[in-house]
Amino acid sequence: MTLSYFATTARGLEEITAQELVKLGAKAVKPEFTGVYFEGDRELLYRVNLWARTIFRVLQPIHTIKSQNPEQLYSNTRAIDWSEYLQPDQTIAVRCTGKNPQLNNNHITAIQIKNAIVDQQQQQKGIRSDVDTIEPDIVINAHINENNCILSLDSTGDSLHRRGYRSAMGLAPLKETLAAALLYLTEWTPDQALVDPMCGSGTIILEGALMGLNIAPGLYRKKFCFQNWTDYDAKLWGSLLKEAENSQKQHLPPMIGTDADKEVILQAQSNAKACEIGDQVKFYQQHLVDITPPAESGILICNPPYGKRISDVEALFPLYKLLGDIFKQRFKGWTAYVLTGNKELSKKVGLRTSRRIPINNGGIPCTLLKYDLY
Repeated sequence: MTLSYFATTARGLEEITAQELVKLGAKAVKPEFTGVYFEGDRELLYRVNLWARTIFRVLQPIHTIKSQNPEQLYSNTRAIDWSEYLQPDQTIAVRCTGKNPQLNNNHITAIQIKNAIVDQQQQQKGIRSDVDTIEPDIVINAHINENNCILSLDSTGDSLHRRGYRSAMGLAPLKETLAAALLYLTEWTPDQALVDPMCGSGTIILEGALMGLNIAPGLYRKKFCFQNWTDYDAKLWGSLLKEAENSQKQHLPPMIGTDADKEVILQAQSNAKACEIGDQVKFYQQHLVDITPPAESGILICNPPYGKRISDVEALFPLYKLLGDIFKQRFKGWTAYVLTGNKELSKKVGLRTSRRIPINNGGIPCTLLKYDLY
């Protein structure tokens, strides 16, 4: 049976996510603000949760109801037969986005929806679901859009950007989903060397290694919410897990992350070990001035600090100039990418860009700068 789904993603990554969904077999793919609508069967729903690298979660819309005010929202929510989706012995969480003039507090709106659901359970069965905001069995997503409320089942649960392998993080880590998106934007392929000379806790290199080894990121998760649904197909899920495990590759080109900070290198090494790919990637302490290419060609990508205050920005001028000097002097034949949130700093690289790609990094408008090094 073909159903409609909505994959949530970071602002600005909608087109990349749409392309990823098409590759996974999705139909009727339609990017929207911070998400992508698509269609597919139950197998596709499972496959997207297992394999997608740039999305946060997959929602399955189940009802759109009128919700001009709290009273209408409550009555229309309670009119739905929730026994089709939720049993009283299962825990529940309701998460809400959007608003209208009379439903302008997401927390209170979520409570209103939760009350309607559990009041129906109490009336019908004399027992109701408990609320669990940490690890709920069933997650209901509600989105208020003008006088309507779209109610969806969250098939994912905890956001997919939390792969499960990264227990150690630096001070300003990239989300795994953004790191994967950056690699898609660079058009890096698994036969190319990959270097990050400011790797922090290693996210870009680790995401590249997972891509190159064809490891499904969902394999690191213990559970998805769809496994608690009434129509969960354990046999189908098991076959997809087996398929993913059997499709993994064994070898990579040089994948190297360096950083001047010894502590974050230890974090990166710990994360690589958690991925069980510690023998496939190299993380070591090294100052930027000492970096050398491990191959004749490849992709270099880094996310240097941007600086928040004017004094911080000026202090970073030498770092960005050094980046440009190193690119020009040592990485001929490579393609370099720098993600920065400051235009003045980007000028200090001193090289002509061949492409400038707007990126939103945690609410900060950034640009991914491409340098073809000849």
